[in-house]
Amino acid sequence: MLGPPYNHTMETPATFFLVGVPGLQSSHLWLAISLSVMYTIALLGNTLVMTIIWVDSTLQELMYRFLCVLAAVDIVMASSVVPKMVSIFFSGDNSISFCACFTQMYFIHAATAVETGLLLAMAFDRYVAICKPLHYKRILTPQVMLGMSVAITIRAVIFMTPLSWMVSHLPFCGSNVVLHSYCEHIAVAKLTCADPMPSCLYGLIASSIIVGSDVVFIAASYNLILRVVFGLSSKNAQLKALSTCGSHMGVMALYYLPGMASVYVAWLGKDTVPLHIQVLLADLYLVIPSTLNPIIYRLRIKQIRERAWSTLMHCLFYHSNVGS
Repeated sequence: MLGPPYNHTMETPATFFLVGVPGLQSSHLWLAISLSVMYTIALLGNTLVMTIIWVDSTLQELMYRFLCVLAAVDIVMASSVVPKMVSIFFSGDNSISFCACFTQMYFIHAATAVETGLLLAMAFDRYVAICKPLHYKRILTPQVMLGMSVAITIRAVIFMTPLSWMVSHLPFCGSNVVLHSYCEHIAVAKLTCADPMPSCLYGLIASSIIVGSDVVFIAASYNLILRVVFGLSSKNAQLKALSTCGSHMGVMALYYLPGMASVYVAWLGKDTVPLHIQVLLADLYLVIPSTLNPIIYRLRIKQIRERAWSTLMHCLFYHSNVGS
């Protein structure tokens, strides 16, 4: 089931074999169906959000531009893992080449680093919009947005490139069976015959610096936002100001909470939490945010909700007229 016999030489393996979810092979078909549905929702939903923001002239504020980039990152994130997962769960095609494995690992790490940077940029946008509304257009110019986007991307590349590179250059002399459903960093590092701790420690430090600094600045932004909001005399004004942050807070919860749970289990609960639970948590962390983010945008942001509805109605009436 796991492929042909595996060598134990010092040569770099040409292929890895992904187990899927260890211990839940009997449920792989249901996992394949569930992931296929979630992936379809993620692709259609994020593509719709990107299209609406791109073509609607009323959605040109910085917040919407970052939402557009975030939707693109969600598509990259989901597309880097879900097709291979579905292939494993549905047909048992669990082989992945050495280069493809580390390419997948790199895109996962880079996309997560970019996403947390975008959440920080969106928090800064909400801070300026609520705390300095009269200076919004002067502070957040298109040049500033471009600079922030480039800085976020460069940071992700600088911090995450060494992570995949360190593991890929370690000697592999054991099994080439990865006890995971994608090329997860620690799962692949365990297959090396050298000490994987330096690369694992670098991954922990790099992710802690990126996520930790972003969370600190996001918390500081919302601390200032809440001070201004609760200083307003009108309850309606308070609710209106808080509602503009609703979608951002929802996306942050979807991103950080499952991520924290996954990291906690991988590092601190690995001896007490069953392996299949660890793998499922890691899988869902990469898929659920990409699936639910566009739903949050549509529910919380009036302009996107109305434009999505009008687009859907237009398509339905157009096809009904063509059919008749």
